[in-house]
Amino acid sequence: MKPIARRMRRMRRSEAIRAMMRETQLSAADFIYPLFVAEVGSDAGPVASMPGVERHSLESLPRELEEVSGLGIPSVMLFGIPVHKDSAGSQAYAESGVICQAIRRVKETWSDLVVVADVCLCEYTDHGHCGVVRGETIENDETLDVLARTATAYATAGADVVAPSGMMDGMVSAIRQALDESSFQDVGILSYAVKYASAFYGPFRDAAACAPKFGDRRTHQMDPANANEALAEVDLDITEGADMVMVKPAMPYLDVVRRLRERYPAVPLAAYQVSGEYSMIKAAAAQGWLDERKVAMESLLAIKRAGADIIISYFAKEAVRWLHGTD
Repeated sequence: MKPIARRMRRMRRSEAIRAMMRETQLSAADFIYPLFVAEVGSDAGPVASMPGVERHSLESLPRELEEVSGLGIPSVMLFGIPVHKDSAGSQAYAESGVICQAIRRVKETWSDLVVVADVCLCEYTDHGHCGVVRGETIENDETLDVLARTATAYATAGADVVAPSGMMDGMVSAIRQALDESSFQDVGILSYAVKYASAFYGPFRDAAACAPKFGDRRTHQMDPANANEALAEVDLDITEGADMVMVKPAMPYLDVVRRLRERYPAVPLAAYQVSGEYSMIKAAAAQGWLDERKVAMESLLAIKRAGADIIISYFAKEAVRWLHGTD
């Protein structure tokens, strides 16, 4: 037999060698952990469609933050569940609103924990849409004023980063201007620049009680068929002042993550492993069809390998424990 000059298996023959050759590494520093915070304790508790995920009350939040901080996860993203909803989403920006309260509680004890506050109205409106509605139309420019006010309220409460997720045209520019005018020049913007009109969001809408009462979100979220459009969205948001950009969901759109990484090598890029991605793995593992740990870690590794600097994932705590060998 002719000698095989290069044997790729040589560098795979033991775990120690494989570790030396590993091109992509995960660490706690890669993660943002999303948290649901309920204004009243009666709305807190396990999320049925997301095994292992809970809605936290303002009172139970510190225990969760202690665990997150202890694992070395550097950042949390906050989503609110208010008692009161109205057509204007006024509790989104209320000083006494659930997210403003939550931000203050985080910063009182965990000042080094990076707080990312999601900026959208769907959790706070009685119609469940992401903006101001007239008839059955989401009014883009009227919504910008509310988003800017909400972002400023979160910055005032102590948020390090605000994350507009409504996919309104001009949202980054409106928020950046409002923050700067209020002397919050150092507060960052993580834009949901590439947010697809995805069917993978179902469990989140259960957790945050934000399913639209009519219609859908295809007039503002991106068509899953489009990738070139994602480049245009990111171009606009960077021009408007976004400090970081996001692709959501993650796994079905890794091609988009890769294209953005190549186009913008120096722009921090996040990918959100959304509720449906998480719950599918959990459900299959519960049936014994998949190895939860191996599949979850493989999926997270794929997201980073595609080019994401930051991974927003409900698996963050478990993943860090697995990395440390403590679970």
